[in-house]
Amino acid sequence: MKTRSKVPVCFCALFLLVVGPVCGALAADTTSKTKPKIQPYPNAVVWTNAAKAQAEFDGFEFVGEFVRDDQAMQVTPSEGRFYVSVYDGGFPGTGWDGSPVVHEWSDREGIESRVAGWQKIDRSEMVVGKKPPADAIVLFDGTNTNAWKNGKIADGVLKAGARTKATFQDFRLYLEFQIPLKPEPPISHPHRGNSGVFAVGAYEVQISDNFGLDPSPEAWQDIVMLKPVNTWCGSIYGIREADWNVCLPPLAWQSMEIDFTAARFEDGMKVQSAVISVTQNGVLIHDRVELPEGTGGGPAGPRPDVAEGPIYLQNHGNPNRFRNIWIVPRSSAK
Repeated sequence: MKTRSKVPVCFCALFLLVVGPVCGALAADTTSKTKPKIQPYPNAVVWTNAAKAQAEFDGFEFVGEFVRDDQAMQVTPSEGRFYVSVYDGGFPGTGWDGSPVVHEWSDREGIESRVAGWQKIDRSEMVVGKKPPADAIVLFDGTNTNAWKNGKIADGVLKAGARTKATFQDFRLYLEFQIPLKPEPPISHPHRGNSGVFAVGAYEVQISDNFGLDPSPEAWQDIVMLKPVNTWCGSIYGIREADWNVCLPPLAWQSMEIDFTAARFEDGMKVQSAVISVTQNGVLIHDRVELPEGTGGGPAGPRPDVAEGPIYLQNHGNPNRFRNIWIVPRSSAK
């Protein structure tokens, strides 16, 4: 069984206590209360189509995943440069041996020589396309939005911002999602493809572009981390980071499967917390995690626990897309 990343167990707790612009600086000053400033990018160029990105974004061919011998490499663009991460043994969750990841920056002139001798690969087809079983309710197959409130189709896929008309309690949910390419903001910027999948409208599994990023604090000594790891893609937002960062590149189709058991109540009091397991791109990243409360942030705080509710695909101002969505309820939908 493959061991998870060698990230200190206390890392998430450290971030909850220590928030600041640079990880290394914060480690030296645990009394700092300064939050990093998140600059908005309202006019940032964004692509939802790989063919257009190939034609219009210089260097797009170098964005993605590469392999050579027993090493794997991920390349993601940001602020006019390319961030490179090199793993020994394979990609996170599928071979990486947990040793320190090598990180470096490259400009447009240097990235072509950096990837020379490496083979570019596309793992997307290996992790999507799961067929619904006979007892599944198909929520979206590209033909209509009958199962959704505010459901809107663009080019045969479902736009973010839809929620199911039916409510659910316990279930297994499968869906595929695509994160747009938004290369101008910093690599840790929360609005690079920010979205999320809400179980019963109260518990969010985050979706965002965290491709190629390393949760280890050693990787962030000289880089601003704008949001803690428990708000990265695959996290149970604000509650628990994913065991592995298994994100694929932006514009690649990815998959997520959520097994969810809702909270139980007696006489209006919660007697059993909700439990969730999440598999992203074929890798188990949360295994029967008990949820102490609903997810959420900001002044409003966490959402209240609920016994049932809809599936919600969050619209957070980014053109995220969804397809092949089905659910197997373990209790009756209403």
